Amino acid sequence: MKKSVIALLCFFLFAFTINEDFFVVPENFPHPVYDFSKNPLTENKILLGRTLFYEPLLSKNNTISCESCHSPFSAFTHIDHQLSHGIHDSIGTRNSTALMNLAWQKSFMWDGAVNNLDMQALAPISHPAEMGSSIIEVVDKLNASPKYRLLFYKAYKDSLVTGEKTLKAISQFMLTLVSANSKYDKVMRKELSFTEQEANGYLLFKINCSSCHTEPLFTSGNFENNGLAMDADLRDIGRMKVTNLSQDSLKFKVPTLRNIEYSYPYMHDGRFKRLAEVLNHYTNGIQQSNTLANQLEHGILLTSNEKVDLITFLLTLSDKDFVFNPKFQYPR
Repeated sequence: MKKSVIALLCFFLFAFTINEDFFVVPENFPHPVYDFSKNPLTENKILLGRTLFYEPLLSKNNTISCESCHSPFSAFTHIDHQLSHGIHDSIGTRNSTALMNLAWQKSFMWDGAVNNLDMQALAPISHPAEMGSSIIEVVDKLNASPKYRLLFYKAYKDSLVTGEKTLKAISQFMLTLVSANSKYDKVMRKELSFTEQEANGYLLFKINCSSCHTEPLFTSGNFENNGLAMDADLRDIGRMKVTNLSQDSLKFKVPTLRNIEYSYPYMHDGRFKRLAEVLNHYTNGIQQSNTLANQLEHGILLTSNEKVDLITFLLTLSDKDFVFNPKFQYPR
């Protein structure tokens, strides 16, 4: 009895801390893990965060914004190169991740180095090959801008820019990046039906892929070694770089498959340009190691026709309403 009362109280607390004008939990989605009570969404804070997301002042030489590596038209990642690019044409060490449904994520980055969305922007701001700046430098620039002092006043009733306000505003915008209106979602809501080929691909997906790419978010949020050979130049050890645990060697966060049509190239180092290459890896390219995910120990068996059917299903995860939503684009 006590447990049910506590659960009910938690539900009402959750409901009252989310402003449904700006954030609605999609049907069939679990409750978000982000604590909205510590950063309640408002229209002006979201607008401030959206403006900051496209602001090159966040970088050392005022040339790189968040959007530079996370374009809305490619599901908030980049598609023109394998690794992220930053100030002075520097090249990063990983492919940028696609940004969506972040309220359901407990950790961020390919290696989970950040476990709080409100702190996530610090990583690219301070990375020497990305924005190469610091939150102190960013705050100084924003405080010197009449435009931002006005935006901060509208958002916080105080024109003084601080690091906490800046980071939480960026979080507010990123929290609104919810993708849940693909054909797959419409089929789950019984608004549409899969074609025969899509249905067969969905069955193949559930058999071969769903243990890591769990519905409806299409990621488990866990870290797995998916059998990629280590890049000879990058020598990226993945999650182990954060934990220093040998059992985390070559493990990377499982990415969402939502909008995968738009988010190539694939894998943490962007080594694959096409979905067919990804499937070929899982059928013929898996490298055995002590930390390889158990479900990949014997590879995945797919015929050429089954690969086509599986890709056909994956294309039903494309959400054009999300990718081309003007509310997510540069605020004009």
